[in-house]
Amino acid sequence: MINKQALEAIFKGSIKLKPQESCLIIADTEKESIGRDFFKFAQKITANAKLMIMQPTLEHGVEPPDDIAAQMLGYDVQFLITSKSLSHTKARRQATLNGARIASMPTVTEDIINRCCDIDYDLLKLNSQNLYQILQAASTLHVLTKLGTDIKFTIGKNKWFGENGGSFDFPGAFGNLPEGEVSFAPVDCNGQYVVDVSFPGLGILDSPITFKVRNGFAYEITGKGSEQIIKRLDSVGVKAYKIAELGIGLNPKAKVIGLVLEDEKVCGTIHIALGNNMSYGQDNDVPLHLDGVISAPNIYADGQLIMKNGKLIIG
Repeated sequence: MINKQALEAIFKGSIKLKPQESCLIIADTEKESIGRDFFKFAQKITANAKLMIMQPTLEHGVEPPDDIAAQMLGYDVQFLITSKSLSHTKARRQATLNGARIASMPTVTEDIINRCCDIDYDLLKLNSQNLYQILQAASTLHVLTKLGTDIKFTIGKNKWFGENGGSFDFPGAFGNLPEGEVSFAPVDCNGQYVVDVSFPGLGILDSPITFKVRNGFAYEITGKGSEQIIKRLDSVGVKAYKIAELGIGLNPKAKVIGLVLEDEKVCGTIHIALGNNMSYGQDNDVPLHLDGVISAPNIYADGQLIMKNGKLIIG
């Protein structure tokens, strides 16, 4: 069961649902019990709350059923509580453009919610905005790790996620819960990155996986589990190999558990994703988005060191 304190933090500290607003909770059959807890709490705040249950999609980024997509255009506040992510879908983007405030919670568990969502959202917003101000002003990022990550990103013009630190209190606000990342879609990148923490479908890694990147696309993937990753990417096509996201974790209560939703929020980590980058205002529209989590990076923004061995050293 989800703790009352966590639900209050989400509804009152993060999403800030008001009595006069409408609230839609979408859950799939694997996450239905969590969806019902959210629905019951929403009913305490607003008389216009609705719960919709769907079958799980086959992959992250696959569109929800048409009837659910249509309902998403009519609600002020929405929770997407599913086993596969609806974040990088046209349905979610259209609802956001329509002014909905949306929290996406793919793969979430009761334990994750109870541990990672009951946080100080004002403090997270302050820390997130400090990092965002540095990143959005930079042209390039250079990421290195002791395990061999050495990759340079061109930032370009982007939509950013996470800069408001989970304070989804304005029309069109969108992000994950648990929150705690600042992320963007690079317009170009070259080098290699070594995922050593976790990867979707593989969980916590016992050996690293190396991705070699040229002109923004991964062209070689090696290491234990790489065959499974390549199979998933090939099932979608060559566009799935696009580097879609770079994010930096900031949630003070998150820990590595083998689920990327939480792992990518852990302080001292970054994550690099392959696949769909449409949510960042880019044009790689594929039904797949896979984040690999990396520990203890050094990050340089336009040559200035902003993270050393996973510790932020900005003001």
